[in-house]
Amino acid sequence: MNKAELVSHVAKDGDMTKAQAAQALDSFVKVITDALGKGDKVTILGFGTFTTSERSARPGRNPKTGEEIQIPAKRVAKFKPGKELADSLN
Repeated sequence: MNKAELVSHVAKDGDMTKAQAAQALDSFVKVITDALGKGDKVTILGFGTFTTSERSARPGRNPKTGEEIQIPAKRVAKFKPGKELADSLN
């Protein structure tokens, strides 16, 4: 499912226009992105938890040339599904 399909489903399920659903989805993504950018954890009960973690620098290899490279450290987003979401997939 892509963003347009998700917006259509949310609009239909939420009895709103596609524009309102798109605005709500954009707001949802922005709020989570801003919180993760500050280092906060976002928990949605029954759905899951968004967090960040630090990935340390490490050596790597350029697959095209085989040359060794240094991959820099960076902060990455993580998602851990909640119990209800995990159970619904089984």
